Amino acid sequence: MCAVATSSASAAGFDAAVDGFFNDYLGWFAALIFTSVPVGEASFPLIAGWLLIAALVFTLYFGFIQLKQVKLSIDLVRGRYDNPNANHDGEVSHFAALATALSGTVGLGNIAGVGAALAIGGPGATFWMIIVGLLGMASKFTECTLGVKYRTVLPSGVVSGGPMYYLSRGLAERGMAGFGKILAVGFAIMTILGALGGGNMFQGNQANAMLVQTFGLPDGYGWVTGIVLAGFVFSVIIGGMPSISTVTSKLVPLMAILYVGMSITVLVVEFDQIGAAFAAIWNGAFSAEGVAGGFIGALIQGLKRATFSNEAGVGSAAIAHSAVKTSEPVTEGLVSLLEPFIDTVIICTMTALVITIAGLNTGPYPHAEGLTGVQLTAASFQTAYDWFRYPLALAVLMFAISTMISWSYYGLKAWTYLFGEGKTNELIYKLMFCFFVVVGCSIGFSAVIDFSDAAIFAMSIFNIIGLYFLMPVVKAELHKFLAKVKSGEYKRYS
Repeated sequence: MCAVATSSASAAGFDAAVDGFFNDYLGWFAALIFTSVPVGEASFPLIAGWLLIAALVFTLYFGFIQLKQVKLSIDLVRGRYDNPNANHDGEVSHFAALATALSGTVGLGNIAGVGAALAIGGPGATFWMIIVGLLGMASKFTECTLGVKYRTVLPSGVVSGGPMYYLSRGLAERGMAGFGKILAVGFAIMTILGALGGGNMFQGNQANAMLVQTFGLPDGYGWVTGIVLAGFVFSVIIGGMPSISTVTSKLVPLMAILYVGMSITVLVVEFDQIGAAFAAIWNGAFSAEGVAGGFIGALIQGLKRATFSNEAGVGSAAIAHSAVKTSEPVTEGLVSLLEPFIDTVIICTMTALVITIAGLNTGPYPHAEGLTGVQLTAASFQTAYDWFRYPLALAVLMFAISTMISWSYYGLKAWTYLFGEGKTNELIYKLMFCFFVVVGCSIGFSAVIDFSDAAIFAMSIFNIIGLYFLMPVVKAELHKFLAKVKSGEYKRYS
């Protein structure tokens, strides 16, 4: 008992030391990135506005491409335009690239983030979450098209791509080589920090917390969970993108089926409440009064949740999509359109419906217990069946693992951009990434996560500046590709 107490005290001391360091010396960075302005009774983070404005600009510039080209996007994912005799550069299929990118965005944010949004903004936040998700599809199209166009293919066939490459090369083509290099290096640094923190430590930390809460495990043994997770993650990422895409291609559909299946079950059981839930969402979206400022509160929470969930404009997904096997950059841009739709419009909305219905049943909304985040989501599922806590814990674990795997790849490509390609450099990064998996599961912290989240959204500052300069390049690629499709030069094979 004394040993356990000493161990816990040491862990607590380590937690406080780590958190104190980030709070004292780096807290200014998170405060800067998440600078907010008061809007009514709520506060609005400017970084969410930065992402939203970009999504709106790209939507208008490309003529609502997310609505016009959905069928073509689905056909590309299904492989209907894949020439079986073609020998394109790249490492993975359209579906595998989409699954890898989705595994980085479909994560704990879909469970905990939606719960936090609705606890603060009420059911109306769901409406604005859907709107922003639809707009974000255009941002994904822009960055993922550029990711393929300016990628690097090594003699071994390994692909390196993403904002680091299109910011430096694309802007160099437009006579801004120095400016592009600054943006690329800044983006790469933020990607590494974001990968180690929000894409790694936070995921492991929350997965371990969910396991402890669900199964009543003793505290102080997070390092065991960390070692197991780190071992699994390392076994996947050591094989590079082909190995990662193989795992995510299986894991993403599995976890989506599990989580969406649970959501559908709740909606079937509570079928008579669906109409009332949609009414609450619609009324809450435009109500002058209500949770945290009514219309303004619902709008702000919806914007924050959608932009923070699907990462449209952040640039992370462009790294995964760059590895696709194709000679037409726009094909992967079109495939990536589906990502915010699946992540935000479908999965986040299902979570929101489950929470809203539970609130209508147990009222007043939100729950009288004052729950938020993952606790609110878990309690909402359990109003249908108490044993849902177990598959939900499994879903959280799978979401965490998939996010860690994808973000390990994002961080690796940023690492090799800064320090060079090569097996030794890659191994150093992969071992470091897995070490931080154990750290994340072992300690509790807040300032560390604030910093790493800020790093992820700082990526969007560098990325979107470049996208504004390069969107004419994307439009030219789009017109050229659509002309090939119309003429039959780019044809269907199935």
